[in-house]
Amino acid sequence: MPDRPPQPVERELPTDEARDLIALVRDIAQREIAPRAAEEEDAGRFPRDTFALLSESGLLGLTYASEYGGGDQPYEVYLQVLEELAAARLTVGLGVSVHALSCHALAGYGTKEQQSEHLPAMLGGGLLGAYCLSEPSSGSDAASLRTRAVRDGDDWVLTGTKAWITHGGVADFYTVFARTGQDGPRGITAFLVPGDAEGLAPAAPEKKMGMKGSPTAQLHLDGVRVPDGRRIGDEGQGFGIALAALDTGRLGIAACAVGVAQAALDEAVRYAAGRRQFGRPIADFQGLRFLLADMATKVEAGRALYLTAARLRDAGRPFSKQAAMAKLFCTDAAMSVTTDAVQVLGGYGYTADFPAERYLREAKVLQIVEGTNQIQRMVIARHLAGPESR
Repeated sequence: MPDRPPQPVERELPTDEARDLIALVRDIAQREIAPRAAEEEDAGRFPRDTFALLSESGLLGLTYASEYGGGDQPYEVYLQVLEELAAARLTVGLGVSVHALSCHALAGYGTKEQQSEHLPAMLGGGLLGAYCLSEPSSGSDAASLRTRAVRDGDDWVLTGTKAWITHGGVADFYTVFARTGQDGPRGITAFLVPGDAEGLAPAAPEKKMGMKGSPTAQLHLDGVRVPDGRRIGDEGQGFGIALAALDTGRLGIAACAVGVAQAALDEAVRYAAGRRQFGRPIADFQGLRFLLADMATKVEAGRALYLTAARLRDAGRPFSKQAAMAKLFCTDAAMSVTTDAVQVLGGYGYTADFPAERYLREAKVLQIVEGTNQIQRMVIARHLAGPESR
């Protein structure tokens, strides 16, 4: 069996424009992203220049309206773009997903005036966003958040601490959810906070086992003053806005997970074809062939699941259950596939000389972010059996 590079994923795309878009993304990924990934991840360097290039190429606002600088692309296409980017480097793929998530509130719930003022720069003007829902004491229980916004004339004054903020400290704007009323989900409101706002201070980035090039940090808000014109939606509407964004964001995480799994599978196949033991390639041995077959099946099944959810969303149909299923299955599959890829490479898989160990470390976080997989199981079960009795 010859040593050969992996073939590009065969994709079902709805238009010639979408096929051209995927070709552009693959070119950028192979030319600009993948060659630097290992070195920059090891050094913990954030690729801000890459995000500038993606913005210039129209890839940071693909699903949003062209009226505001977006790409008018369906989620069926956008998620496959994310998959391609994540396969090259998860820091980039997940970063694009987080940026899109941070734009969701304004694009979906802002006034026309707000959208016209802010969205063009957010979608195609080189800006980078972050999404601020979690706090040190409220992760899965997001409705118990404590960051408070108090009305002061025509302004709001925000005080509190957000946690686990992707792009914390490097973002140009933050979509922040803060309590403006009673306890629980009905007292939360969304705000668009500039990255250079006075009183806004990121903590030192967390030291993580993977995705070291993507800064994750707490964000301290000490009397941050935001005009009422940067309040998104009605007072008390914020939690509903947050949940709607998370349904969509979970599809982004699912696509990123499939990208990482595909990269790990490609690496395993490449290594197995070239590595010889007992006088022949190890890819000739049935035990390893079956392992590769199982890995490939999980990747294809995950891709089919997230695309099914995306097509429901594009058709305007309910997709919350399918988004939770896709996030759950794809991220669990990525953990399994990357673990198996390390096994295929044997001792080499455990070294930093090959990317398999990086894929394994990166896959783990995808089971946690944007709702742990235990939360996804709760969401799915509620769709099946109704809410839990109290």
